[in-house]
Amino acid sequence: LPVLTQLTGFHLTRGMLCAMYRPALPSPEVVCAGARRVAVLENVMNPTNIGAIFRSAAALNMDAVLLTSAGSDPLYRRALRVSMGTVLQIPWAYLDVGWQERLQALGFKTAAMALSDNSLRIDDPRLTAEEKLAVVLGTEGDGLAADTIARCDYTVRIPMSHGVDSLNVAAASAVAFYQLGMRRA
Repeated sequence: LPVLTQLTGFHLTRGMLCAMYRPALPSPEVVCAGARRVAVLENVMNPTNIGAIFRSAAALNMDAVLLTSAGSDPLYRRALRVSMGTVLQIPWAYLDVGWQERLQALGFKTAAMALSDNSLRIDDPRLTAEEKLAVVLGTEGDGLAADTIARCDYTVRIPMSHGVDSLNVAAASAVAFYQLGMRRA
């Protein structure tokens, strides 16, 4: 216990402490090999949302999750717990600058989930007909960056009612993954 107090700076009386080495993450190319549906998370910060998105991705036929480095760590305690361990099951990797071009070089069409007047409805058959599709979701509050939307092949919206203008990113991911997670063409 004195070693824990020295390491952490305070007296720990509950929980477990573990130190381990993280293996190097695979590249996006390795994670996407053989994938048909992937989720891309641009700067999603909230660990609860990260965990919920991973859980939905695993449950709803996404093959991998790709994250920008400005987002929360999927292995953060809260994200891991909310995901019910699926962050340890579904392949994931970090993306760097130029990720849209990298995905397109791998044969993926990109679908930006964004509120826009000129967007496609999520049930547009062109989306499910795509052999390889990357569903791109943005950070809480601000959503996707304008240049990200501009670089994507599609801009997609979830139709809503009762004057609701948007969904939380985790809720939107579940809807998107359900609708787009399986190629139905």
